[in-house]
Amino acid sequence: MFRNKLTKNDPRELPAYTITEVAHYLSVPPATIRYWSVGRDGYESLIEVPEHTPTLLSFLNLTELHMLAAVRRTHQVKMPSIRQAIDYLVKIADNKVDKRHPLISRVLETDGLDLFIQEYGQIINISKSGQIAMREIISGALNRIDRDPDGIPIKLFPYTRSDFQRSPERVIIDPTISAGRPVLAGTGLTTELIAERYKAGESISDLAKDYERAEEDIEEAIRCELPAAA
Repeated sequence: MFRNKLTKNDPRELPAYTITEVAHYLSVPPATIRYWSVGRDGYESLIEVPEHTPTLLSFLNLTELHMLAAVRRTHQVKMPSIRQAIDYLVKIADNKVDKRHPLISRVLETDGLDLFIQEYGQIINISKSGQIAMREIISGALNRIDRDPDGIPIKLFPYTRSDFQRSPERVIIDPTISAGRPVLAGTGLTTELIAERYKAGESISDLAKDYERAEEDIEEAIRCELPAAA
């Protein structure tokens, strides 16, 4: 049985990312990330952030926004509508962590996903076929989150391509590695460092040899930082 608990200084809950960084990692406009994280025009935020002055987000916030971005790829997220659906997830959550972070609750990997989609679909009046498409996209996003034995996210494989179905899992974000910056999976090698060397004129082939990695790994690291470059 999952304990589903977080310690006070768990790195997954600590403030670690600016709005600009999260927007970059998720390929979502910074204004949208701020809207979801802080709220606007009388609407409350969709997530709870650990630091407001300045606004800093945690790794768990990053994974929550990863899931929100998946919903947005199917339908433009309307704050009041998505808030109602999130409130429904909070209502069916059975522990404190899931109530605090409903968009990444373990229940979404079971029947909760269908309940969430059905609730959201009814709120915004989308068809059954639209709900099926949404389920495929959200399921794909969920599959890019690794969880610990308690069911709490510990790693995220961000999308590195606009064609999400073809986006490999070569880049990973782990709050315990390289201060939670994107790295090549299985290493502490940050995508930022690889991209900087590429921008300085080094070839993908030379970088692959230098780091003893496949060229495809280097390409995905560059795509993570410079979507139009690789």
